[in-house]
Amino acid sequence: MTREQVLARLYELADTEKVAYKEKKFGVVAQNALGVYLKDLKALAKEIGKNSPLALELFDSGIYEGRLFCSILYDKRDLTNDVLEKWVVTFDTWEICDSFCMGLVAKSPFAMPKIKEWATREAEFEKRAAFATLAAYCMADKKAENKVFEQFFPMIKSAAKDERNFVKKAVNWALRNIGKRNPDLRKSAIALCDELLAMQHKTATWIAKDALRELTKNTSRSMDYPRTIYRP
Repeated sequence: MTREQVLARLYELADTEKVAYKEKKFGVVAQNALGVYLKDLKALAKEIGKNSPLALELFDSGIYEGRLFCSILYDKRDLTNDVLEKWVVTFDTWEICDSFCMGLVAKSPFAMPKIKEWATREAEFEKRAAFATLAAYCMADKKAENKVFEQFFPMIKSAAKDERNFVKKAVNWALRNIGKRNPDLRKSAIALCDELLAMQHKTATWIAKDALRELTKNTSRSMDYPRTIYRP
């Protein structure tokens, strides 16, 4: 399927009411959006299969759903540092940011270096990308040892004073997911929450209290990673 054919399909699926709904319901303020839900993009992606060249063409189309579709069609085996840096500086919604981070970056060898690098960025969605990738990496790597995640505790603590909405929510997300990997990391994450509360900072307190609500409830389950025997 060519770029033109894909775009034609996207225009067929377009619905301006969905653009307004996503903005009102989910806070997705997208530029040049057609109004196509992610589930519909995923259904179309099954027809096409992984196609990195096509994905790049769609990213450059200037259409919001074209960029979103790129994160689904692109083959993570084709990732390079240059293409990741091309993408990350354009992130302007949580949906775009998380789709690329969860679907591609967290499942690639670039996960660890990009978490560390992007966490130092000033732009809101570039910084969010670090913690969205970390949150997703908690699920993507079922063999990683606890120390892999414990190394990011200082990074989480450092970012806990960032009051920007899409950063603080991603920091909270990463902290919760680390704590859900196994009982030992749960204890460590809860201890980190106590450190955040001791900072007596509004944003750090929100991050800690929200994480504690999930990590301390009786119904919260650990995933028991790393598993000694992992069958993908």
